Amino acid sequence: MNERIKVFIIVAILGFIAGVIADLTAEYVLPALAAVLPAFLNARIVLSGLAGACLTLVIVSIWAYITRPER
Repeated sequence: MNERIKVFIIVAILGFIAGVIADLTAEYVLPALAAVLPAFLNARIVLSGLAGACLTLVIVSIWAYITRPER
């Protein structure tokens, strides 16, 4: 059970970091995306959430690959 809590905390921290990175990235990408996406997707919170989800998947995938068990 202790290992699961550690993994949960690590994923939460990675998600937070990814959200911060996504928000900072949205500052520069938002004007370009606003011209391309429909009006309901132009909300900054939606774009930051999508970017955060993508970054979290990438970061967790890298982490899982790096920490996979040795054979």
